[in-house]
Amino acid sequence: MKLSTRSRYGTRLLLDMAQHYNQGPIQLGEIAKRQNISVKYLEQIIIPLKKAHFIESVRGPKGGHTLAKPPQEITVAEIVALLEEGVGLVECTEHADICGRADTCPTRLIWREASRAMLHTLKSITLADLVEKAKLAENQELSQVL
Repeated sequence: MKLSTRSRYGTRLLLDMAQHYNQGPIQLGEIAKRQNISVKYLEQIIIPLKKAHFIESVRGPKGGHTLAKPPQEITVAEIVALLEEGVGLVECTEHADICGRADTCPTRLIWREASRAMLHTLKSITLADLVEKAKLAENQELSQVL
């Protein structure tokens, strides 16, 4: 499965916000610069994230966006499921009614098993876990430079 830029960039957006959690509202322009993603694209991605209560917006001169819940309460599976509109590798794994062969198709069983394995992995990773991985990667990068 190839994840769309929507879910990959959405995860990066939320990770950036998790890295700055409890530091006040963050403007999309700041995130766009740090993540090298256009503000216009982030504006599109943020809409479903706000509707799903992952992000809250604060108006005013010092306004911006914050995570609506702590980073340890948001999994990558939730982000991908929202932005990809599901986590099945193929549509028939989630909607058997779209295929007349769904009940007897041996390949559907494989795709369903692979989808479950992927979902299990994505459910086990929170934004807090990604923040820690990013810190480790940054420390390793620094030690290689020195």
